[in-house]
Amino acid sequence: MSDPPAAKLLPLSYGEEDLRSLVGADWGDRLLDAYRWMILGRTLDQRMLGLQRQGRIGFYGPATGQEAVSIGAWLALRPEDWVLPGLREQLLALARGHPLPAYAHHLFADDRDPARGRQMPCHPSAREVRYVSMSSVIGTQISHAVGVAYGQRLKKDPAATIAFFGDGASSSNDFHAGMNLAGALQLPVVFCLTNNQWAISVPVERQTRVAVLAEKARAYGLPGTRLDGTDIVAVQANLRAALDRARSGSGPSLVECVTYRMTPHSSSDDPTRYQPAGFLEAGRARDPVARLALLLTERGVLAEPLARSIAEEADERVRAAIREAEATPPPDPGSLTTDVFSTAAPGAP
Repeated sequence: MSDPPAAKLLPLSYGEEDLRSLVGADWGDRLLDAYRWMILGRTLDQRMLGLQRQGRIGFYGPATGQEAVSIGAWLALRPEDWVLPGLREQLLALARGHPLPAYAHHLFADDRDPARGRQMPCHPSAREVRYVSMSSVIGTQISHAVGVAYGQRLKKDPAATIAFFGDGASSSNDFHAGMNLAGALQLPVVFCLTNNQWAISVPVERQTRVAVLAEKARAYGLPGTRLDGTDIVAVQANLRAALDRARSGSGPSLVECVTYRMTPHSSSDDPTRYQPAGFLEAGRARDPVARLALLLTERGVLAEPLARSIAEEADERVRAAIREAEATPPPDPGSLTTDVFSTAAPGAP
């Protein structure tokens, strides 16, 4: 896949003292690790979209342009926290420790797919890293996250829960029910609203009259914050503060991260039919991967040889995972009722 035309990139304006304050004394190492994961996510999107077009996998939902939200959250979360994803947080599962080959097996729905081919592609579940299954049912994960947070309260679990969802889900019934209950009970949950400005083909202004979606939090007694979701420094700092607030018993909050969807909604979509001219160019100017690369380069952390090595490593990791998955046969038909019945169904092999 060829690179898109260059756009005038908007730099991230942080000095070293800012980075020490917002990220930590080891900001260089942390942001370099974040860059590695973001490059892996970008590489994964490019390869998997290509494979879907070739008919080698059935479906894929890319997260290009939204990597700073997932990896910013990764920097802010603790291992004991629970993640209720939306539709584009697969990179967060990988960064938290879900093996890339396991994710590839899931995409190919083969015999080593953890779901044995019974889950929609690109909707992984990773219990080992407290990452609940993704779902295409819009907004339901919001109520589920509130339920998890209520369970944490009952168990006196000091961890927090975070729910991810898009701008369209902020008009769903689960958004209102979940926000209201979380606010009323002051539960340890953070609502991360990734506003990529499109609910598939419906622009934000067509599905709500609220110009700043974070303002919806006030109706439920929650603080709401809006920030640049392509700025990983801002994302991780704000999510860390919100998660710390939740863990301390101060209640839930809503964080709106404004991003640009730089690819189709999914491999089944054609955004040229509804997006206005200039939208993609605006997204490229705010490319979160390129903005972080520029910041690290300016601060002397990332040089061209290292950047090239990181890109090559990501490409080989993705290719190796694909090779392993493509060499694996489809699920054994006898596994159809595995994990469904306590004993084998009558007549099952």
